[in-house]
Amino acid sequence: MPIDAKRVIAETRAWVTHAVVGLNLCPFAKSVQVKERIRYVCSDAGTEEALLARLCEELLLLRDADPDRVETTLLIHPQVLTDFVEFNQFLAVVDAAVKNLGLQGELQVASFHPDYQFAGTCADELSNATNRSPYPCLHLLREDSIEKAVAAFARPESIYETNLRTLQALGPQGWAQLQARCRLEAAGDTDTSRTDEAQSE
Repeated sequence: MPIDAKRVIAETRAWVTHAVVGLNLCPFAKSVQVKERIRYVCSDAGTEEALLARLCEELLLLRDADPDRVETTLLIHPQVLTDFVEFNQFLAVVDAAVKNLGLQGELQVASFHPDYQFAGTCADELSNATNRSPYPCLHLLREDSIEKAVAAFARPESIYETNLRTLQALGPQGWAQLQARCRLEAAGDTDTSRTDEAQSE
């Protein structure tokens, strides 16, 4: 069944707006979003091999891109690795790809998933929501951008504790409402201009 790539991107963008930036889960994200330097890519990959090929392509594209135009990339893959255990295991393949492309120290990949679960937590713990995206997603980042952001933040080690307090105040019902809002906005907003790419090979 073909995916609605524009809607996938729209819902992911709404999640970035209302959760990542809106709840300040990542204090470094707002500037990149405001400057429209996030590249959203929805892959139609149906296998891990196809996703790996697209990931390598996107890593090289980010390496070569002007940071003033594309500072980071969200590679969304709604049709593969929907099981979190399999997704988590695939991250070793991701790390190997970064190394094999000679990009260690230049780029890194963070991970988000609808069923993300930190080690030592229960599946229903709200703390997992910090890394729960609408769809499985690999976040390609520039190392120097991370270093600059961390250096500019007074107490980066406090981010995790702050996020926990934010999510506890929001509560499960509030988080569910936020997710519903993202889905609703995606239904009415399928514009994928700027640095978005709605289709993949």
